[in-house]
Amino acid sequence: MIPTYNRVERLGRVLRALAGQTVDPSAFEVVVVSDGSTDGTDAVIPGLGMPYELIFVAQRNSGPAVARNTGVSRATGELILFLDDDVVPSLQLIEQHIRTHAPSLGPLVVIGPMLTPPGYRANPFVRWEQAMLYKQYDALLRGDYTPTYRQFFTGNASLSRSLILEAGGFDPRYRRAEDIELAYRLAERGTQFLFNERAIGYHFAERPFRSWIEIARSYGRNDVIFDRETVADRRKQAGREFKRRNVFTRALTRACVGRGWLEQSLRWPVGAIVASSDILKWDQLSQVALSGLYNATYYCAMADELGGADRFWRFIKEG
Repeated sequence: MIPTYNRVERLGRVLRALAGQTVDPSAFEVVVVSDGSTDGTDAVIPGLGMPYELIFVAQRNSGPAVARNTGVSRATGELILFLDDDVVPSLQLIEQHIRTHAPSLGPLVVIGPMLTPPGYRANPFVRWEQAMLYKQYDALLRGDYTPTYRQFFTGNASLSRSLILEAGGFDPRYRRAEDIELAYRLAERGTQFLFNERAIGYHFAERPFRSWIEIARSYGRNDVIFDRETVADRRKQAGREFKRRNVFTRALTRACVGRGWLEQSLRWPVGAIVASSDILKWDQLSQVALSGLYNATYYCAMADELGGADRFWRFIKEG
């Protein structure tokens, strides 16, 4: 199941890669939901000749949660594999997901990695995101911890259709982290999460600075809402996570929380550092600068949602 918005060329690459899977194409269907696309997606995609059944649905722009719910409602199979429209599946991706589900005796979510394609140099903001993902993947492979709902990214994940429906589907109020919120509800129902490092998807991501910074703000706001409405342990997690941040990040956060003007004023110098570092291939400097800004923005958004700096620090301390 693939939700899409104005990425007709990238979506075409994903669909062609699905045609070359090691699984017989007659054994699966692909549901594409165009969420108000205006770039020709609705005209081009339905006409593609694919060896598998391609189900195309066009809807007005309503966000990824609604698009995924629409796709699930149109799917006829019991196993739902979610992909993003910029995640190109490796040849064995579907086979690996199916194999991991086969021996399961209970509710299960299978998570596959979204790796940087060989030879693909994304912009610095995407490289930072990928570096954060790789840290999680490495920790999972080392056995530092087992997968939880926090690793449920619908760019490459599968679970049974009945599990999604029984949990009530994706919450349409959220346009970011809607997958994590659903995963928490799944975990509360006893769902197990497994990571299969062989179910590889290659992430051909593009993200401008404005979108990247808005992700940080969205996750900060949503984590407070999750704590308030659903995710009972989010407060404790936030407190533990803040204490593990490096000295630079904690100091920057303390300076910025309650001073939104300062957090916003950092964007220009950080952007300049990142642009210069990208030209000079000083990736480590770029990563440090972006980590500091992302975390400061995330925590400032938490403080805004909580109603101020004092409430934020109580929130962190209580964790």
